[in-house]
Amino acid sequence: MRKMAVITGTRAEYGLLRPLIDLISNSEDTELCLMATGMHLSPEFGFTIKEILNDGFHVEKEIEILLSSNSGIGVAKSMGLAMISFSEALKDTAPDVVIVLGDRSEIFAAVTAAYILGIPVAHISGGETTEGAYDEGIRHGITKMSYFHFPSTHEYAKRIIQLGEDPARVRNVGAMSLDSIKKLSLLEKTDFEKSINFKVDNRTILLTYHPVTLENKSSREQFECVLTALDDVKDLRIIFTKPNSDKGGREIIEMIDNYVQFGKHPSAAFISLGQLRYLSALKHVVLVIGNSSSGLVEVPHFNIPTINIGNRQRGRLMPETVMQSSLNSTEISDKIEIALSAEFKKSLKKFKNPYGDGTASEQIFSILKNKENIDLSKKFYDLDYKI
Repeated sequence: MRKMAVITGTRAEYGLLRPLIDLISNSEDTELCLMATGMHLSPEFGFTIKEILNDGFHVEKEIEILLSSNSGIGVAKSMGLAMISFSEALKDTAPDVVIVLGDRSEIFAAVTAAYILGIPVAHISGGETTEGAYDEGIRHGITKMSYFHFPSTHEYAKRIIQLGEDPARVRNVGAMSLDSIKKLSLLEKTDFEKSINFKVDNRTILLTYHPVTLENKSSREQFECVLTALDDVKDLRIIFTKPNSDKGGREIIEMIDNYVQFGKHPSAAFISLGQLRYLSALKHVVLVIGNSSSGLVEVPHFNIPTINIGNRQRGRLMPETVMQSSLNSTEISDKIEIALSAEFKKSLKKFKNPYGDGTASEQIFSILKNKENIDLSKKFYDLDYKI
């Protein structure tokens, strides 16, 4: 029986991994070793480990790493603590493979520990780019320490190979988030409204804005542009989901709380909607604004527009439903008006999502459950081109 360790540090990441965790947990051929860390264990960010436990999963290891500071040095120190803790946890549990998703700092620390301990790593969602955040270097660093690669598009698969990884270990499986959408029974409008105690109409938008860690402007200056843009548009209702624990996140949380209390538009804010309510929100709102990768991957599935703000997602594949805006309040408000127009909504009817067919978890599981006797020594795969 193969023991598979799945490591998760955020609510969003867990939601994406959930279908794969289900497959591992329910198979007679595999043993699930689930490890929760980061924001899952922080009351400030919703203590979302309770969502994992409420889903009926046993968490083998709880890895406390978050410090009270979200400055650059605070994040770096958290990574050091994470590496120490994951080294001990992985040595103790001895999994056959470690499964991770994405590009967060705690995942980088966990993968580094696994790499040094000689445990093969399966990395989901590599090959993407976020040029406006330090996630960019972290993601590609994880790629080089990983053995199995499961990107979400053909373009991202090519980038992984360009980094020197053997094409035989790279499989384009599509986006994990589409698996969850296919499997969940989403809430109808009345039930969703009741679950968040907030009315949803044909001018209701969802907004998620994370700190852009490589920008010159502070998080406060960045988000002030966004809030100003909202105030320039009439008759909005706003559902805020609060940002992650990156540097500057607490400033944005404070501004959201203030807006809910004193802002121009009726609004509600949530530390975590959870996967079911978040995806249900996408079924009922008319527009998503912000800089989360969800706006590029999950939101297009619901045939509603996204306004992607700034550089955080620059370099990622942008579906036709996504409008790009600079961090300028006038441009953002103009794009909101366009996105809410009948003409733009009509243009989305012919859209096809480039992020796969919602079978990523099945593809990943079928590969990992049969891979044994792995030789972790890797040759650098050179591309055939002339300099």
